[in-house]
Amino acid sequence: MSSDSAVDVEALAQGILAGQRAALAKAITLVESTRPEAAERGWQLLERVLPHTGKSLRIGVTGVPGVGKSTFIEAFGLMLIERGHRVAVLAVDPSSRISGGSILGDKARMSKLAQSDEAYIRPSPNATTLGGVARRTREALLLVEAAGFDVVLVETVGVGQSEISVCDMTDFFLVLMLPGAGDELQGIKKGIIELADLIAVNKADGGTKIAAEAACAEYAAALSYLRPQHEDWQPRALCVSSLKKRGLDAIWDAVLGQRKALKARGRFETRRQEQRRTWFWAELDAGLRASFLGRRGFKDEVDEVEGEVVNGSLSPSRAARRLLSSFWGGQDLT
Repeated sequence: MSSDSAVDVEALAQGILAGQRAALAKAITLVESTRPEAAERGWQLLERVLPHTGKSLRIGVTGVPGVGKSTFIEAFGLMLIERGHRVAVLAVDPSSRISGGSILGDKARMSKLAQSDEAYIRPSPNATTLGGVARRTREALLLVEAAGFDVVLVETVGVGQSEISVCDMTDFFLVLMLPGAGDELQGIKKGIIELADLIAVNKADGGTKIAAEAACAEYAAALSYLRPQHEDWQPRALCVSSLKKRGLDAIWDAVLGQRKALKARGRFETRRQEQRRTWFWAELDAGLRASFLGRRGFKDEVDEVEGEVVNGSLSPSRAARRLLSSFWGGQDLT
């Protein structure tokens, strides 16, 4: 397609609903674009397919680098495909803060899953977005749902407590941990653990099996002291070996068990409603920031005030209020 204005939204929507992978890839590229023309087309496309979304199970997968997220997702995804599911993976690669570049190597790390006709893997750079997820992960999630994928795995970059945002767009939040809790248990981010629906200690095989089982027991004890996020679901800790494909079925049973428990009390749909509410406010915040920084000639004033903050002559709070007052035509914001 030569330009964003040349995109046939209806044809693209029909291709997505028909499960055409090429159409899905083009659609995600469209909604990820920062060009205004693409944004408008992307919104039109999402509105067109929106009635066909929401039928998947959305699972967030997080964990520190080196915990084996990609290995786990490939093994877990292949198991789900064997059970008749269609699996989409939205894998977010960390972008360099210096160059802005991103490796985008998830398809290489999940080569067997990538070869399956029942799987779709979409790596995206997270750029400067906090929360361990890409700027348009929510839009991509809706598009893969519209294409018929009934399990969506969102793999996050594993950057710590800021990853809380993945919980706001998924139904089940899985935290992968390494064997050998010990002092590590004291260093984990409480905020993430409080949001976990399940902790899975990975690499429970070979020489690390005993350490994994000990870590699992410690995490289970820690979870018992925390107030669960949902009254109807008590988070638990399990051991898993992605390499040996052990424990994967127990994790899937936990996902289904949590959904059943929440649906029994009507809380599953409530969680989906909260996901949409959070998305709305995130878009509003991003739009206001873009409008603020994009006003013609206003950036010079922002740079000047920022300089005063940096050199210590103006407090950040006073600086922000000055700029907001200027932006809104000199209104008194006190």
